[in-house]
Amino acid sequence: MNIIEIYQKFPTENDCIKHLEYIRWKDQPRCVYCKSTKTTPLPKENRHHCNNCNTTFKVTVDTIFHHTHLDLQKWFLALCLILNAKKGISARQLARDIKVNKDTAWRIGMKVREAMTQQGQRQLLTGIVEMDETYIGGKPRKGSGGYNKRGRGTKKPPVVGMVQRDTGNFKAEVVKNRKLSSKNLMALVRKNIDINNATLVTDQYRGYIGIQRLMPHKVVDHTVWYVNGDAHTNTVESFWTLLKRGIIGQYHKVSLRYLPRYIDEFCYRWNNRQDENLFTTTLLKAMGG
Repeated sequence: MNIIEIYQKFPTENDCIKHLEYIRWKDQPRCVYCKSTKTTPLPKENRHHCNNCNTTFKVTVDTIFHHTHLDLQKWFLALCLILNAKKGISARQLARDIKVNKDTAWRIGMKVREAMTQQGQRQLLTGIVEMDETYIGGKPRKGSGGYNKRGRGTKKPPVVGMVQRDTGNFKAEVVKNRKLSSKNLMALVRKNIDINNATLVTDQYRGYIGIQRLMPHKVVDHTVWYVNGDAHTNTVESFWTLLKRGIIGQYHKVSLRYLPRYIDEFCYRWNNRQDENLFTTTLLKAMGG
């Protein structure tokens, strides 16, 4: 869905609310507090009254839209812009596009990223799985005296990614304490990959030593070749390119505190890039579905 379709389908606040009610409840409104279906609509207030617990509520309660004072149409436009921005969209750009201040735009972006979280993606990766690591961050400011080494000697936070080659399903995680130890990598493998039904492909980093005792493991020696039959890490490296272009070109700087949310955003767009109904899918997640 694009911004033209947003304006056409949801020209008023009532249209937005009706759409959210349909997504959340279909044709049977349910009290968000006691879950009772004995409710009475209050059309003038865009609310519902629960005849069981005697409270009133809106469809936005317990969603990313809860307590918002911003028009829902702007929320819909922001969601559309974020989903369609392959390399992300900065808070300042979003603020200009939907005519809000940058702090409001930043908050909207972070709320939308809550709906893009990887926490609900519990399905383990199978088949041929590529695994690689990268480091996120820019160069130190001039005059600061700092210098970031390249590669694994850097002080930038490491991010480990895994992708199932046949489906393109991608999972990524910021490594705690910035330690890419064999123990940490092994834990990530067990957490995200079905070791009984997968073959892992990695580069020659020594942290992956020992994985062959856990599951089938192919190693790509980038000093000699990049592709040897089905042994390569090109898919995961394509994702790193997209992620880094987004971080450097759009966001410019991302703190370690919020880096996992931005990682989730890029994983979500990557994993759902073929979904023609991604706007509705994301709205459902935003509503707690």
